[in-house]
Amino acid sequence: MTKHSQSSGWKGIVLAGGKGTRLYPITLACSKQLLPVYDKPMVYYPLSTLMLGGIRDILIIATPEDTPKFKALLGDGTQFGASFSYAKQAEPNGIAQAFIIGRDFIGSSPVCLILGDNLFYGDLSFLRRAIAQKDGATIFGYSVSNPERYGVVEFNDQGVVTGIEEKPAHPKSHYVIPGLYCYDNNVVESVSSLQPSARGELEITDLNNVYLKQGNLRVELLEQGIEWLDMGSPDTLLQASSFVGTIEQRQGIKTGCIEEAAFRMGYITSDQLKKLATPLCDTPYGEYLLAIAEGPCK
Repeated sequence: MTKHSQSSGWKGIVLAGGKGTRLYPITLACSKQLLPVYDKPMVYYPLSTLMLGGIRDILIIATPEDTPKFKALLGDGTQFGASFSYAKQAEPNGIAQAFIIGRDFIGSSPVCLILGDNLFYGDLSFLRRAIAQKDGATIFGYSVSNPERYGVVEFNDQGVVTGIEEKPAHPKSHYVIPGLYCYDNNVVESVSSLQPSARGELEITDLNNVYLKQGNLRVELLEQGIEWLDMGSPDTLLQASSFVGTIEQRQGIKTGCIEEAAFRMGYITSDQLKKLATPLCDTPYGEYLLAIAEGPCK
């Protein structure tokens, strides 16, 4: 992996709220995003995605009960050369609610939202292209075999996006929207115009359709070689752990490693990486970090 030195000026939000009901009873007493996915907590994967995209000012939204646990795990982010803030979501009233909760954090900046149970693997240049845009919104399309479970992108005969439909009974394409969304600062105003859906939530699909109607929505289709996993059910949680374990064992390279992301992006030095790794040096994870920092495990 090439070492970068980059900071985008964008702000990031990790939405790690909700009750994780699809994972009951596992999540009755523990946040879904704190569950292990192979060798690291689930929240490491979306965090590392934002950091590798050049975003280092990040708000983590969690339930009131779980917020102290995230703070204990991640701190204020300075050890990673980043800034982590926290906000509470008392009730899971839709993905788009994140922009209302995070209004003060966003301020006058553009913002990238990633769901706390989403894992992206592969070349992240698609995210860097998205945050290079100054206006409008960019979302992504990923081909799946079961699109009826997601927000689905509709195209006309010329391949132009004409609509986005939430969990349709009869999907009009196999391209769905993963949980990664990039918006200009107009998102703060746009979300305030939304009305709750029939299920009482502020739908991210409705927000995307606002941008689409304005002609300010870009949809980039993710190419082969980029993997996206939603880790919200027992089956997908197992699949994600197996996927990460297989990749890491075969390639000897970790994915979702926030310490490595910080180092590769130039947010921290090799000495700072060694300091982060030393308390973990009795584990393969710590040994990996020390090897990257070119320091022996003492």
